[in-house]
Amino acid sequence: MNRLLGLPRVPLATLPTPLHPAPRLSEAIGVEVWLKRDDLTGLGLGGNKVRGLEYLIGDALAQGCDCLVTGAGPQSNWAMLSALAARRCGLDPHLVFYGSPVSPTGNLLLDELIGAEVHYTGEPDRTSVDAGIEALAEKLRAAGRRPYILPRGGATALGSAGYLRASLELAGQLVDACLAPAQLWLASGSCGTQAGLVAGARWLRTPYEVIGVSVSRPEEECTHRVRALAEDAAELLGLPGNDPTGTAEDVTVLGGHIGPGYGKPSEEGAAAAELVARTEGVFLDPVFAAKAMGALLRSAPAGPVVFLVSGGTPTLFAARKESM
Repeated sequence: MNRLLGLPRVPLATLPTPLHPAPRLSEAIGVEVWLKRDDLTGLGLGGNKVRGLEYLIGDALAQGCDCLVTGAGPQSNWAMLSALAARRCGLDPHLVFYGSPVSPTGNLLLDELIGAEVHYTGEPDRTSVDAGIEALAEKLRAAGRRPYILPRGGATALGSAGYLRASLELAGQLVDACLAPAQLWLASGSCGTQAGLVAGARWLRTPYEVIGVSVSRPEEECTHRVRALAEDAAELLGLPGNDPTGTAEDVTVLGGHIGPGYGKPSEEGAAAAELVARTEGVFLDPVFAAKAMGALLRSAPAGPVVFLVSGGTPTLFAARKESM
């Protein structure tokens, strides 16, 4: 706990985010559902990435960096929020996207409003971003800049600290609500959010199981990444109660819900998002939270369950053909 409190951190989020029941949705599906509203984290239009960015930007400032370099797809919530957080803290944001320039809608339009320097790899493979980030950072160093480099999604041990801290927040809210959920559901993409929640659940010995729904990777790869990041975060923070051997019994990732592909809406997700909007007045983004809710509806778990609404509102206004 002392290590967590001692990490450099820049307050960016409006916390705590609400935890509230979803009675009409629960009635419609026959499962008691509560919504953890991390679409309301306050920076920009909100989203789960803000929690990790508090620590990542804090580290960048502690190291004396003057710019930030990261990347993803043109409609990335991560990239937009990273650029916004960087601007708020006096860092120049540089974003590397795979593919070629596309029309500015959704998050890409916001990237332009923020004034982020946008670079494209010219390659359709999203892994081309990784080499693009390194190459751009090297150019910036050669020009005398001090870049802070972040991988896609901010999936690092330090980034996962944001959701380890969120586990403490959620634990207090569950006590206040007299709620003992069986499961905590979320979309798992770059895996940092789930890793932080898994590390937090191990540390606090919570009664719920963390259920990640893979929206971008094969199930096995996602499971491995969550386990590794959770262990790295626990080691970084010196937490007790974590298994150093890396067993995966408490890492649950569901596959089979990506639909037509990463960054593309699915019919199952679209139906789930429509149901949540019409019963609870809450919007789910089409390629992360909507797919996770679709998985929850298909699984019909025994309640009560908590569902993490992870944000991504700008993608609701993006052209469907663009990559998220």
